[in-house]
Amino acid sequence: MSHDHDHDHPHDEDEARWKHDGVRVIPGNQLDANTAQTPGMDRKAAIDFARVGAQKLWAGTVTIHPNAKTGAHHHGHLESVIYVVKGRARMRWGEHLEFTAEAGPGDFIYVPPYVPHQEINASPTEQLECVLCRSDGEAVAINLDIAPAEKPEQVLWIDPTHPKGGV
Repeated sequence: MSHDHDHDHPHDEDEARWKHDGVRVIPGNQLDANTAQTPGMDRKAAIDFARVGAQKLWAGTVTIHPNAKTGAHHHGHLESVIYVVKGRARMRWGEHLEFTAEAGPGDFIYVPPYVPHQEINASPTEQLECVLCRSDGEAVAINLDIAPAEKPEQVLWIDPTHPKGGV
C-alpha cells in the first residue's frame, strides 16, 4: 500500500511535540510524596497534572502501615481503583461500614463515586503496598462521621481454645 505525501519527513515541530508531550515513564524511585497524607499511610504520586499534565486521572502508590486504617470517607464524584501489590487489604463500606471484603496480592478493588468506605491494613505485622488510580487529578476526600456496625480495629473471638476472648 502506498501513500502520497507532500513530504517525506515529519515537521520538526511535530517531532519536538511528541518527544516532550508523548509517552512518559516515571521511575518508581522518583515518585512525589508531596501529596495529601493520612496518618499511618504514605501516598506518592506518579501521574498527575503537575508531573505529566494528566487531565483526567491520578495514579500513585500507597503504603499502609501494619494495623493502620483510614477514617470513614468517600471521594465525591471520583472513581478509584486499588491494586494490591503486597499484603492484605480489608475494605469496609456502606452507610454504617457494614460490608467487608479482603483483597491480597494481584487483586483489584473498585470504589464507585460517593460510596462511604474505609481502607484497613488487615495485618498486624506486615505493610500493605498498593497502586492507586483515581478518575481525576483532584484530591477529593470527604470525611464522614459514621458509627460503624462493628468496630473494625480488632474483633476478639471466643471459642474453646480462647475461652476469655483473644486474637
